[in-house]
Amino acid sequence: MEIYDRFFQFESEWTVIHTPYQPNGFGVFLLGDKNHFVDSDSSFWMQHLGRKQLLAALRKAGFTIIQSNLHGSHWGSPKAGNLAEKLLHLLPKKEILNDKVHILAEGTGALAAMDLMQRCPERIRSIGLFNPCLDLQGYYRDEKNNKLFYKRLTREIAAAYEVEEKELESIPLRSLHPSESRVPVKIWDRMSGTPFPYQKHSKVFEELRKQQGSPIELILHLGEQPYRIHQSVIKFFTLHQKNL
Repeated sequence: MEIYDRFFQFESEWTVIHTPYQPNGFGVFLLGDKNHFVDSDSSFWMQHLGRKQLLAALRKAGFTIIQSNLHGSHWGSPKAGNLAEKLLHLLPKKEILNDKVHILAEGTGALAAMDLMQRCPERIRSIGLFNPCLDLQGYYRDEKNNKLFYKRLTREIAAAYEVEEKELESIPLRSLHPSESRVPVKIWDRMSGTPFPYQKHSKVFEELRKQQGSPIELILHLGEQPYRIHQSVIKFFTLHQKNL
């Protein structure tokens, strides 16, 4: 099969499917951070050197990959969640893949990943997260002290959730709380230099899943060995392909 990138619009949002040379029969749904994008002929992941290398590694391993613009800076909004759920069901049908799809999310893309984990856990094989935002309610509260950025953040979240800015205080944003999900999760989180400190996001989620008897894997790193992380992602996904 020829290696190519196929761009199309799904519910008005640009979407791309990256097809490998030798498909292994499994799909990966990419959920990018707030500044990531997909347009008519490119994407953030195709332009950024590190993400481009990870894309190449995933394709070499045989994964078919899908990514959508997902309404831009969506902050885990219900509108983005609805579209992501439809795409999660679309990929196995469009590319003749196993019905259960891996998810790989970065930053605020983790909010959409957690939403999908609640909506349709039966369609998710495993979830990998990079430097995730998992507690939007807490993040929004903490950013109130950053007056300049807080105004921009309020505009972004209000636009994503399609509400007036003055209404945002009364909107329940995603926060971390116990759930029944047992979907395998692994997190690769930088120890510094990210807007979502692991102490307030990844570690809290790790503890919650441990308490419910379904622990996750959390890898803290300095961000200096991307190749090792890329191979770790592939190994994690492959591990969770034994049971079809």
